[in-house]
Amino acid sequence: MAALWGLAARLTKLLLDAREPLIGQIKLAWWRDMAAMIANAPAALPKGEPLLAELQASWAGQGGLDALVDAAEAMLLAESDAERRGASESFGAHLFALSGGTQAGGGRWGLLWGAGVVEAEPEARELLGDARNSAAPARRDFGGSRALLMLDRWAAAIASHDGERNPRVEGLLLLRIGLFGR
Repeated sequence: MAALWGLAARLTKLLLDAREPLIGQIKLAWWRDMAAMIANAPAALPKGEPLLAELQASWAGQGGLDALVDAAEAMLLAESDAERRGASESFGAHLFALSGGTQAGGGRWGLLWGAGVVEAEPEARELLGDARNSAAPARRDFGGSRALLMLDRWAAAIASHDGERNPRVEGLLLLRIGLFGR
C-alpha cells in the first residue's frame, strides 16, 4: 500500500508543479507507460527510480494503476466544475479501490484531494462544498480497512470546516475511529 500511495503522492506533486498542461501530460504519459509495464512486463522497468522499484516489488503483474494516472490527467485538463468534480472523485475512487476498499468509498476523499490540487480558490471552494455535502459511504465500502474509513472521516472533518485544519480535533477524531471504528 505504501508504494501505491507513493504513486498517488507523486502524481499529485506532478499536478501541483505543472505550469504547462502539455508538459504535465507528457509526464503523466510516462507514468501511464510505467503502469502498463508494471502490469505486463515488470522486469522491463527502467532501473534507478526508487518508486518504480517499490511498485515493481509490490504490484508486479497487477493492473489498475493506469486508472489512477488517467484520473490525474483528467484533473490536469479539467475546465469546468463538473469535470473537476468527476476527476477528483475518480482519483479518490480508484485509489481507495486499489487500496482494498471500493470505488464508492473514495469519492469524498477525492473531492478534498481535488480542492488541494486546483489553483483557483473558487474552484477549490466548490470542491470543498461538494465534499462537505457528500453522503458518508457505508462501512462496507472500505473493505474492512479501518485506515480507509479514517481517511474518509478525516476528509469529511476537514471539508466541514471549509478546509481549515485543527490538528488537535483531527487527532482526536482519528484516535476515536482507530480505537472504536466509528
